[in-house]
Amino acid sequence: MLLIFFISLVLSFAFTIPTIYLAKKTNLVTDRKKRFHPAHTHQGIIPRGGGIPIYLAILLTSMLFLPQTKIIIGILFASFLLVVLGLFDDRGDISPYWRFLGNILISAIVIAFGLGIPYISNPFGGIIRLDTWQLPVNLFGTHSIWILADILAIIWLTWTTNMVNWSKGVDGQLPGFVAITAIFLGLLSQRFTVHDINIQSVTIFSFIVAGAYLGFLPFNFYPQKIMPGYGGGALAGFLLGILSILSFGKIGTAVLVLSVPMIDAIYTILRRFKQRKSIFKADWGHFHHRLMEIGWGKRRIAIFYWLISLILGVSSLFLKGIEKLVAFATIALVLLIFIVIINRMKKI
Repeated sequence: MLLIFFISLVLSFAFTIPTIYLAKKTNLVTDRKKRFHPAHTHQGIIPRGGGIPIYLAILLTSMLFLPQTKIIIGILFASFLLVVLGLFDDRGDISPYWRFLGNILISAIVIAFGLGIPYISNPFGGIIRLDTWQLPVNLFGTHSIWILADILAIIWLTWTTNMVNWSKGVDGQLPGFVAITAIFLGLLSQRFTVHDINIQSVTIFSFIVAGAYLGFLPFNFYPQKIMPGYGGGALAGFLLGILSILSFGKIGTAVLVLSVPMIDAIYTILRRFKQRKSIFKADWGHFHHRLMEIGWGKRRIAIFYWLISLILGVSSLFLKGIEKLVAFATIALVLLIFIVIINRMKKI
């Protein structure tokens, strides 16, 4: 497992070097003087397209070490489409509404390959079944569509894709917490699996994802030499969402380990609603922006996200059911109080 993780890491590291060169040669860059973005925190001209080396590392390592089941092929294919969508956005900032539609369609594609949420853990005990409402389909063979399970899976993947992508505004912030989250999802996948993919494959894929993002980290840490771009950020959320539903009971784990970016995303949506702005339009006001406003440096913010993810990941190994829900609610309350204090400090 460690060897596979290391191979993914080395491939990602190696692919990032030519990607930086090609991004500069093809003008796939962000220049704040020519291309204003309200959420960006960087200075100067920074290459984009970080999704390319990350995806190539995941693709090659998966082809080498994973059985090519229908679900694995579907994940790799859908991930490719997401990276392509990301490249178009990195090149010209396509409409967020078109991006959102693309997220839904790509999520539906991977669901069509057999990924779904047949049931979820009930925090009060037992499970909640989602596979009882089925629609028989006779197309290329007889199979059934799990209507409720598939719809919820599409919603979940679209949510994680965007939620994680929003937390990439500071150098090194995203690759670190994504790698940590993937590792813990991989460790917890040993408990049970319900899809056409064995437990070992889920764990291996988790470590492949972790290695790919960790290999990208040295080039993205402050001062960053390349940005993840929409492809790298959206792919992170998409893959973590997939890992969280590949085996039983990990959606609650993902919610816990990703508490900070998830609460930040919920707060951002509510804030934009209150200000009567589109929830899809980027702005300044994410949690990492608030930390910068009180004087935190980019290195400190990135390491803070990593440490929180690590602490919550370790906690997820021991907490069960309602305990995870209580932990999430506690973190939400602490972050809310912290944001309120920062807002009041700004007014003084």
